[in-house]
Amino acid sequence: QVQLVESGGGSVEVGGSLRLSCVVSGRYFRINMMGWYRQAPGKQREVVATITTGDLAEYIDSVEGRFTVSRDNGKGAVYLQMDRLQPEDTVVYYCGVNLSPGMGVTQEVWGQGTQVTVDS
Repeated sequence: QVQLVESGGGSVEVGGSLRLSCVVSGRYFRINMMGWYRQAPGKQREVVATITTGDLAEYIDSVEGRFTVSRDNGKGAVYLQMDRLQPEDTVVYYCGVNLSPGMGVTQEVWGQGTQVTVDS
């Protein structure tokens, strides 16, 4: 069974930095799109950043220029470098991966979530 293991959340002061990591464990044929999402209490989960197999990255406007998503296909990992953090970035972050457990099959897998808190 494929699982995503997240790490790297925590508390930081305004303007500080954090780096989130997410590693895919288990057996799979191929990892496709990887990304980071966040969800505030009572709100829907929203995409923060995604990265394709060809390293094409996209970001929501509010994090453009502050956050950087990257992936290591050899390790089955995706990262989110978060710089110049602001109080509005305080929320639970989830990694999400679209992968192929076998040829011609795809599935979405989610991490357990990691809390990021930015103290003003």
